[in-house]
Amino acid sequence: MTELTAFRAIVIISFIVALGIFIALFFIAAPYGRHTRRGWGPDLPTWLGWLAMESVSAIAMAVMFVIGDAPKTLTTVLFFLMWEAHYIHRSYVYPFLLRDGKKKMPLIVVLMAVIFNTGNGYLNGRYIFHFSGDRYTVSWLMDPRFIIGLILFVGGFAINHWADKQLRGLRQRGETDYKIPRGGLYEYISCPNYFGEILEWFGWAIATWSLAGLTFAIWTFANLAPRAWSHHKWYRKTFPEYPADRKAIIPGIW
Repeated sequence: MTELTAFRAIVIISFIVALGIFIALFFIAAPYGRHTRRGWGPDLPTWLGWLAMESVSAIAMAVMFVIGDAPKTLTTVLFFLMWEAHYIHRSYVYPFLLRDGKKKMPLIVVLMAVIFNTGNGYLNGRYIFHFSGDRYTVSWLMDPRFIIGLILFVGGFAINHWADKQLRGLRQRGETDYKIPRGGLYEYISCPNYFGEILEWFGWAIATWSLAGLTFAIWTFANLAPRAWSHHKWYRKTFPEYPADRKAIIPGIW
């Protein structure tokens, strides 16, 4: 079996598994954050879990960038920088901004995320820096797909960072109590941070116009949409005064 054949098989399998994950997470909320519960084995400090499971994606993409034999153009360099901007922040900045430092994350969750993020970094990086050949010339920067995708990526990135900052602002250092977030997109949906990340990676899929990118976008939705729904139900159950017209993740729809 050639690497390209294996690559295509992994992409197809990933689509199928994403559907299963999407359905399963409506019944079993991943046990970290507000949904932390016992019975999932040994755990790690939350900051360390985030560092471990997100850094492998930045590393995998960097390795693919270095070893890939497709031409290094301004376009492929921009793709590399877009990816690294997200994952360097998520790995080496975000974990140290968390204000619930005593919380734990199950080791099994971290290990599953490490496996996924390593594979995802390989799929996206290997396509862009190897299998794409000479597709991503400088002229791709003027393609409507790249322009639309970049706008969505940057917009989603900004929304995600803003929403995370708003959540951090609800607590003082060391506090663990949850509060109702308000302002901006929080007036319309419970999880604008997840909405932003979904927007970001669908933007990536459009900008790269690749099955690897689409696979990641679908996985992001399959993972975060059910979690947003779990958050939304938790907010309603925990706070009787929670705004009744606020949706879970898509303004005005769901």
